Amino acid sequence: MEGDRIREEFLRFFEERGHKRVPSSSLIPPPESGLLLTNAGMNQFIPYFLGHAPAPFPRATTDQKCFRALDIDNVGHTARHLTFFEMLGNFSFGDYFKAEAVAWAFELVTEGYGIDPDRIWVTVLDEDADAVAAWDAVGLPASRIVRRGKLDENGEFANFWSTHAPGPCGPCSEIFVDRGSRFGPDGGPDVDEERFMEIWNLVFIQDETDDGVNVVGSLPAKNIDTGSGLERVATVLQGVDNVFETDLLGPLLEVAESLAGRKHGLDERDDVSLKVIAEHGRATTFLIADGIQPSNEGRGYVLRRMLRRVVSHARRMGIQRDVMPPLVDRTVERFGNAHPELVENRSYIEQVVTSEEERFAGTLRQGMTLFEAEIGKVAQTRRLPGDVVFMLHDTFGFPKELTRELAAETGLEIDEARFDELMAEQRERSRSAAKGRAEEQLAEVAAEAGKTEFVGYQTLDSDGTMLALIGPGGRARVAGEGEEVRFVLDRTPFYAESGGQVGDQGVVRTPGGTITVADAQFGPGDIIVHTGVVGSGEIREGEEVHGEVDAARRESTARAHTATHIVHWTLRHVLGDHARQAGSLVAPGRLRFDFPHHSAVPRDVLEEAEELANRRLAEDGQVTIYETTQDEAKNQGAIALFGEKYGDFVRVVEVGDYSIELCGGTHVHHTGEIALVRILHEASIGAGMRRVEALVGPDALREINMERDLLYAIARELGTDPKGALERARHYAERVKELESELGKQAKRELMDRAEQLASGARVVEGANLVTAAVDADAGELRVLAQDLANRLESPEGAAVVLGTGRGGKALLVAASTKHLIGRGVTAPVLLEPAGKIVGGSAGGKPNLAFSGGPKGDAFQEALDAVEPRLKELLQSGG
Repeated sequence: MEGDRIREEFLRFFEERGHKRVPSSSLIPPPESGLLLTNAGMNQFIPYFLGHAPAPFPRATTDQKCFRALDIDNVGHTARHLTFFEMLGNFSFGDYFKAEAVAWAFELVTEGYGIDPDRIWVTVLDEDADAVAAWDAVGLPASRIVRRGKLDENGEFANFWSTHAPGPCGPCSEIFVDRGSRFGPDGGPDVDEERFMEIWNLVFIQDETDDGVNVVGSLPAKNIDTGSGLERVATVLQGVDNVFETDLLGPLLEVAESLAGRKHGLDERDDVSLKVIAEHGRATTFLIADGIQPSNEGRGYVLRRMLRRVVSHARRMGIQRDVMPPLVDRTVERFGNAHPELVENRSYIEQVVTSEEERFAGTLRQGMTLFEAEIGKVAQTRRLPGDVVFMLHDTFGFPKELTRELAAETGLEIDEARFDELMAEQRERSRSAAKGRAEEQLAEVAAEAGKTEFVGYQTLDSDGTMLALIGPGGRARVAGEGEEVRFVLDRTPFYAESGGQVGDQGVVRTPGGTITVADAQFGPGDIIVHTGVVGSGEIREGEEVHGEVDAARRESTARAHTATHIVHWTLRHVLGDHARQAGSLVAPGRLRFDFPHHSAVPRDVLEEAEELANRRLAEDGQVTIYETTQDEAKNQGAIALFGEKYGDFVRVVEVGDYSIELCGGTHVHHTGEIALVRILHEASIGAGMRRVEALVGPDALREINMERDLLYAIARELGTDPKGALERARHYAERVKELESELGKQAKRELMDRAEQLASGARVVEGANLVTAAVDADAGELRVLAQDLANRLESPEGAAVVLGTGRGGKALLVAASTKHLIGRGVTAPVLLEPAGKIVGGSAGGKPNLAFSGGPKGDAFQEALDAVEPRLKELLQSGG
């Protein structure tokens, strides 16, 4: 069964069962995932699994492009590890669950793919009885259902899925196929995962975790997330030894063989290089097609490292020509139908790989000369010095990982600690030098060019000239793709951060390339310094450029800024004139406003302020902006911001007939454009200073919708409608209090019963009554029980009680000593001292009550046994 047919068979199978066929998302994952690269089919559905957004369909199926950088070093050394792969998956968002997921998976594997059911093994989480029942229902024998724990021997997740953070989680069930005795020993996946190859993982997202591992409750909506590696399925169905012999990677391996003039399967070392060239050639083609550029950090660094691995392995095998272009061509030919972005971006991909390969090939030759010369110097130590590793990196562009691989091939290791030390020193030197040099150069630019002409009030795009370009090392005449730069234009539409408003973002285009602008700030002499990354091509000083501000972001920021003025007026209206702006942050869709006030603002007052602000918005008042003298502005009652410096001429912003302030920010034309203000909360930020935060426009509406969805969800859980939710919650809260009270009384009765039992077993030591016992209780319960027992046992000769527990692997001891025993010189801390040392702690407290604890939880019984000899010793010696 060819790879294309497997892909289509899977998607069609689930489409016929009501699943929406969803296109693969980019290898650049959504920001909320926190991932460097897309590594699973569920990444694009994270908002649905986390409950941040409703799923637009109850079921979905995908063929997702995935990349796992952790497997770079494994490529070529196993039958199944890849960096890039296609993950087939089916998903349920609160719709079907385990029984259907298992039944469909078994049906597709055995009937759709035609795999003999006798070759199927599965793993389940050891306590997941539902999964076991589901596999039993499809006829899988219990002997081939392997139970596993959450974590494997390396502490990694085994049959459990989580984002490694608080949130949804759940058990999973993996499907394995027995490939036969020639691949390894019998016994199932616990014995050998080369013979028993995993082809599908069914994840049952049913629980909630507070730390990524510990399950604290069940989710109201249970979800299905499955992932099946296309390449692994093809390996099994095509009956080949490894993924490189499938029709998916085989064509790439053929290219590598042709370039090298060597056949796979004849030499182990050559095999690794051929597989690296083939696999990385395909993977880098997909990465570039999705817009990732070679660079020295993040995704770009992963791409650059892999491209350099391809070139270094090619040169090791004697390939002196460009190796990447034919790999790109074959990848596009093989996968272009399923992934049309490869065809659309073919010429661009070839341009990027050719440029990167040419750049690295020259330095590789020189670096290899140095590397080979150094090998002969370390014949005895078999350790390549960190200084040499650093030189290869710094001078010849060898990533540390590449040098490690080259060293390993010759039986050497590298001094990583020394390398890391030299890298840290270089970064610090570069940071200090570059910062000082850049600031000096910016001052020089300001002196030469004068103030930047800002045209962003009138237009969101304009032409200009690149006056200065500053890279990580200082002033530069040219910057290439992936480089972070700061630059100064003679004229710009980008607003520089000031007055609390954040700087604009957007793009600057030049004849040779583009810069993605991330920020704009004021520099010396009122120049505007833009910060960004070269997105494509090359950028040069002196070029004519065209700047374009992100219009949607600017509009969202303008709504927030005008809303800030209205909130300012509103707070002064409801709290008094003293509540003047003392600081603010104006960002797209949100604002933060600081003001002096003597106490917390009550919730009802905040609600009054919010309602008043929205009434003002509904009036659709005009926003008028003009310049005048500072004196004239003051005469009109314009409010100046605390701490701001103003010139003779100032910019005035009037909102309706109620707000007038000095302001250099950007604003809407009418208040109706803001639509909505939602004040979130209010808090103290220092003595006599308060802060409110608010959302504006669509962001405010999303917040309201989220709160509404939350209310409906709570109401559903309470079995009522939103109007009845509060009363129902109060009812349940009262019931919980009643139950807790009853439980408390029951616990107290049980404690008293326990006290009577323990008291009946008291021993007499030198006339005094003594009780020592192991009790599974917390510190508070042990304290109450020990004191109650001591009071029961008090006699003219005195009484002592020592209770202990090893709960949670740690020891806890509590001692109580009565008045008469203390009179004989035996206090609770003194009595407890030897026992405390046994558990790895000390004893302390009051004469009548002492505590001790320690890490040796398994020694607490030994500690209890030491109490009686200690009491006897103290009483015989007079305390």
